Amino acid sequence: MVEQLRPSSGTQNAPRQPRKGTGVLVIGLGRFGSAIAATLDRLGQDVLAVESKPELVAQWAGRIALVEADASNPEALEQLGAREFPVAVVGVGSYLEASVLITGNLVDIGVPQIWAKAISNEHARILQRIGAHHVVLPEADAGARVAHLVSGKMMDYIEVEDGFTIVKMRPPKETQGFTLAQSKVRERYGVTVIGVKSPGVDFQYATPETRISQNDLIIVSGHAELLERFAARP
Repeated sequence: MVEQLRPSSGTQNAPRQPRKGTGVLVIGLGRFGSAIAATLDRLGQDVLAVESKPELVAQWAGRIALVEADASNPEALEQLGAREFPVAVVGVGSYLEASVLITGNLVDIGVPQIWAKAISNEHARILQRIGAHHVVLPEADAGARVAHLVSGKMMDYIEVEDGFTIVKMRPPKETQGFTLAQSKVRERYGVTVIGVKSPGVDFQYATPETRISQNDLIIVSGHAELLERFAARP
């Protein structure tokens, strides 16, 4: 049985209920899933969370739109209208069987975009094979990002997909005082400076005439290996 939870006593505003055909279905309210659900709700997005553990249901009741259900049961997903959501996030990672069953159920009912959390590369491969569109390894991704940040001049690091990465960094000395056309960053290093943030000045998209200064921050895109080499320049 799927039970719609109501705000607990003392809650001033009931959580928004997602409109039909919109919103994000978030399954599992562990640290990963609850962070996604709470952030989406704070941003004004329609979100419906699904959780089977009573203690987590009690913790989040009245704070976000929430149902208590076992999403590994296809009938439960049908009852809560999962097929009406354009996006679903499977935040159940620690329990491999449940993660695979839930993801498979979402694939079977035809959810257009399925994001799933994995806890290992093997887990990720299974989720991809059964049809998850996006697989996230939060700990591995965070570890790789921090490693890049502590090892050099990179101040932020976002790997988008298939090695394509965007970083925020200090400019190498050989680019300082020159325009991008003069320093030929793209030709020499295979990366693209897409923007510059100078102290006290708004962010600006880069052009060949953009001049890089010592105190600037630059936003650079390209393959991760090429960016690492560029960032390693003195």
